Amino acid sequence: MSSAILEIQNLKREFKMGGDVVKAINDVSFSINSGEFITIMGSSGSGKTTLLNILGCLDQPSSGHYFLEGIDVSTLSKNELARLRNRKLGFVFQSYNLLPRTSAIENVELPLLYNPDISSKERQEKAMQALEEVDLLNRVHYRPSQLSSGQQQRVAIARALVNNPILILADEATGNLDTRNSYGIMALMQELNEVQGKTIVFITHEPDIAAFSKRTITLRDGRIIKDSINTNVRNAKQDLEDLPEIDESATATQ
Repeated sequence: MSSAILEIQNLKREFKMGGDVVKAINDVSFSINSGEFITIMGSSGSGKTTLLNILGCLDQPSSGHYFLEGIDVSTLSKNELARLRNRKLGFVFQSYNLLPRTSAIENVELPLLYNPDISSKERQEKAMQALEEVDLLNRVHYRPSQLSSGQQQRVAIARALVNNPILILADEATGNLDTRNSYGIMALMQELNEVQGKTIVFITHEPDIAAFSKRTITLRDGRIIKDSINTNVRNAKQDLEDLPEIDESATATQ
């Protein structure tokens, strides 16, 4: 039976700009159960990235509470927050954030370098397993510049998975991708959620991407205007298969 792993209570995040106070997040409350796949949707300036930063313990609210596995995050020290981010959370960014001069496997190993309990051999084994989960075992020694945009994002997802996090946070993870690669990433997200039971929070401004999730929270001006279950979840793998065939020569490097 699913249980809440994340709970937000009356969350506010305010910024001072000149003499004005901007309410980026304005009295937001919701919870997320283990195994959910949620999109947080909104236009630019709606507060979705600010909210993601708080969920990822990269920023703190001005008021309200954020509980992760029952722990009030505001009570944690900087070192405890860093440990929580490293051990409990997996991040996927729009721009991939890969180190350009290191291979795919080295990029995936990076979060494990901060865990002294993991040996170099175990680190490599975990990275290989994560790359297998995203279907990139044939690209483990490639650098980012040798990979397509879709493959780079898969490396980023493998890096997010390598510590077996309780929560994956994706910020516009399809924003730099074309339709085919976007659907491929969403098919992978659906598989991670449905097969492995991963809990996913996916930030997007695109309704068609949100349609691949099971629940959508919509923000406007820092407030939740809608929190709804998606009764007709699209199948990203099927949508990918239904896309028109394209010239193989144009996709030789994909």
